[in-house]
Amino acid sequence: MRWLLLGAVLAVLLLFPPLLAAVATAAGWLLAKPVLVAFAAGLLAGVRAPSPRRWAR
Repeated sequence: MRWLLLGAVLAVLLLFPPLLAAVATAAGWLLAKPVLVAFAAGLLAGVRAPSPRRWAR
């Protein structure tokens, strides 16, 4: 299901080139901000980090 949604989004972006340019511009702008990239990486790492065991407190 996830791959179907990704394919649908990519198809829409390819059918509407101005929308593709806008998405690429927004992604480039966000990636140029190191604080935002670090914050997103921290959120992803926090979600995937295992919880500490009882003896490790």
